[in-house]
Amino acid sequence: MALVLGSLLLLGLCGNSFSGGQPSSTDAPKAWNYELPATKYETQDSHKAGPIGILFELVHIFLYVVQPRDFPEDTLRKVIQKAYESKIDYDKPETVILGLKIVYYEAGIILCCVLGLLFIILMPLVGYFFCMCRCCNKCGGEMHQRQKENGPFLRKCFAISLLVICIIISIGIFYGFVANHQVRTRIKRSRKLADSNFKDLRTLLNETPEQIKYILAQYNTTKDKAFTDLNSISSVLGGGILDRLRPNIIPVLDEIKSMATAIKETKEALENMNSTLKSLHQQSTQLSSSLTSVKTSLRSSLNDPLCLVRPSSETCNSIRLSLSQLNSNPELRQLPPVDAELDNVNNVLRTDLDGLVQQGYQSLNDIPDRVQRQTTTVVAGIKRVLNSIGSDIDNVTQRLPIQDILSEFSVYVNNTESYIHRNLPTLEEYDSYWWLGGLVICSLLTLIVIFYYLGLLCGVCGYDRHATPTTRGCVSNTGGIFLMVGVGLSFLFCWILMIIVVLTFVFGANVEKLICEPYTSKELFRVLDTPYLLNEDWEYYLSGKLFNKSKMKLTFEQVYSDCKKNRGTYGTLHLQNSFNISERLNINEHTGSISSELESLKVNLNIFLLGAAGRKNLQDFAACGIDRMNYDSYLAQTGKSPAGVNLLSFAYDLEAKANSLPPGNLRNSLKRDAQTIKTIHQQRVLPIEQSLSTLYQSVKILQRTGNGLLERVTRILASLDFAQNFITNNTSSVIIEETKKYGRTIIGYFEHYLQWIEFSISEKVASCKPVATALDTAVDVFLCSYIIDPLNLFWFGIGKATVFLLPALIFAVKLAKYYRRMDSEDVYDDVETIPMKNPSQH
Repeated sequence: MALVLGSLLLLGLCGNSFSGGQPSSTDAPKAWNYELPATKYETQDSHKAGPIGILFELVHIFLYVVQPRDFPEDTLRKVIQKAYESKIDYDKPETVILGLKIVYYEAGIILCCVLGLLFIILMPLVGYFFCMCRCCNKCGGEMHQRQKENGPFLRKCFAISLLVICIIISIGIFYGFVANHQVRTRIKRSRKLADSNFKDLRTLLNETPEQIKYILAQYNTTKDKAFTDLNSISSVLGGGILDRLRPNIIPVLDEIKSMATAIKETKEALENMNSTLKSLHQQSTQLSSSLTSVKTSLRSSLNDPLCLVRPSSETCNSIRLSLSQLNSNPELRQLPPVDAELDNVNNVLRTDLDGLVQQGYQSLNDIPDRVQRQTTTVVAGIKRVLNSIGSDIDNVTQRLPIQDILSEFSVYVNNTESYIHRNLPTLEEYDSYWWLGGLVICSLLTLIVIFYYLGLLCGVCGYDRHATPTTRGCVSNTGGIFLMVGVGLSFLFCWILMIIVVLTFVFGANVEKLICEPYTSKELFRVLDTPYLLNEDWEYYLSGKLFNKSKMKLTFEQVYSDCKKNRGTYGTLHLQNSFNISERLNINEHTGSISSELESLKVNLNIFLLGAAGRKNLQDFAACGIDRMNYDSYLAQTGKSPAGVNLLSFAYDLEAKANSLPPGNLRNSLKRDAQTIKTIHQQRVLPIEQSLSTLYQSVKILQRTGNGLLERVTRILASLDFAQNFITNNTSSVIIEETKKYGRTIIGYFEHYLQWIEFSISEKVASCKPVATALDTAVDVFLCSYIIDPLNLFWFGIGKATVFLLPALIFAVKLAKYYRRMDSEDVYDDVETIPMKNPSQH
């Protein structure tokens, strides 16, 4: 039934009229944005025997010793071919050779069977003659014992040997009980195991439509991503174009903007310098006039008669000599003006260079908006194409043969489930018979070995070394009787037990060697996949049976392996030959229309870079002359004092000298003049010094601006020419490249999605792992683990116990003479015979 279950489950998935093809690669692309929801199955992939697996491995080792030869693939193929022949001629040499090969392969099993048959035949005969012989008081049947000096030694040897053999028999009986219990408990699990497999199969049936819905739903995700990029074409495409142009244009505009700022700074510096020079000229004149007035006043004061009298005359002479220091700096009135340079700069500023630069910036920043406006029609066309692709994909997935396969498979699953549930009670009933029979067999062996144990126990415990054979106690005699009862039961039942052992051995060993082991190693699949084996007209039976295309390479091993790897039904059954998903979802066909729409995408850009007016503006600024001004003459005056002497120090000195004069008009007059000089310093000198500081700052600005002005303008004009050439020659190619890149991005979404659909349908959708698991359950778990392993353990244990009954009964017969009470006895030693003693003499 297990094989029927496995075959139905496997063929149920495959049983349809569609043809197959070469499986697509099971290697997914390196990165997927989508992943089918994982399906969880209940049935475990492998079966674990647990601690009892050690006993099963022990049986497998024994079978390997008995049958060490490899799986006979060629021989089995020829046997299958012979089985399909209408008439077999057994006299043909090839038939004879085939028979010899079978015998050669089965030599170990046959030898064991021959030994078992000899046991079956000889044991009843030996038991019959042994019984008849003992009834005639022969073969140890007479109640008379001849004692020897080594009698105690032999008794101990027999007892120990029998005990060891009984322990070995007990181990075999234990194996039998364990195996019998395992069959019963595992058969009880069959219903739950079958239900688990059918639940997984129904999960497969129910999840597949959901997987297809999920695949279709992901198109909306892909389309939404594409629509997002289409709606954001200004930032995606326009931004890409802008990023390509920016490195070649922005630096030039930045330099021009810096030059425009420099021009403004130059104008401000020249204006400040011009006003400062005028102010200096006026302030210097005023300073000179004020100093002249104060000198006149001092000379007039020094004409006082008191200056003729000593010591006042010395002070007056000192003051008179210092009057020559009260002079203004005449060079301040001689500084050259900057009116011409200021006029030149003002002429340059008549053209708004900064506005031209801003216009260049704006022309670049407007690229995304211009792209958005110019591609509205193309974007709408691409969206229409994308919507139509969604409908095509929906139609393709709806025509997939997977749904039809699953519908047919559902019928097979229902029928198989009904068959199993209908026959499971019968199997459980037969299992109860088997369990009862195994229990009777194990109990019978247990009864025999119990008699041996009781015989040993009573014999050892009741034996009196001082008692003679005719005076042995009741316990010892009972032990001997138990041993003989065990011997009688052994002769009576051992040959029946051996028949059971031989039958189960032949069946279990061959199923293990010809089905279980080759199934695990997949050698059994290779035999079934032999070309023209199961049908002489079909090269590959499975593809011929399922698709009527026997040339297509679809093998049992490949289908099983793919299902074991959780591969999809489409790829496993090579359904691409009947419904080629790659052709139906042709990427070039679906993306070609998108490409044609993108090819019609035209973007025209008008990038402004300064123009002729801006160029002339830069050239005029380079020729304005500020780089040729004599800045040293200005800087030289900024370091000098506006007057010939420090007026503040001169005033303080004058006050000190006046205070040294006697009170009077002269003293008062000099103090007034000293105060006047302080006022001149405050009102005339300090403003001039402030103007000189302003002049210094303006000169420094002009120096910085005019330093290398011609070279800077030349470099800017060269960069401007390069940028203009780049715009003229490369803008079109940049637009084309970025448009293609943008198109590849949009198309890439759908190429990626269509590849994922193809991969998912081929490798993931309707993954047939539950089918492989069901087949493993039927063959590897149910047949091999639940039935054959316990069956083999049963005959291994019972067979070992039965075989060891032979030496056990021999030792039991020998040992019984030392425990049973004799009717008469003789005493012998090894050299001479001692006359017989009467029991009354003891």
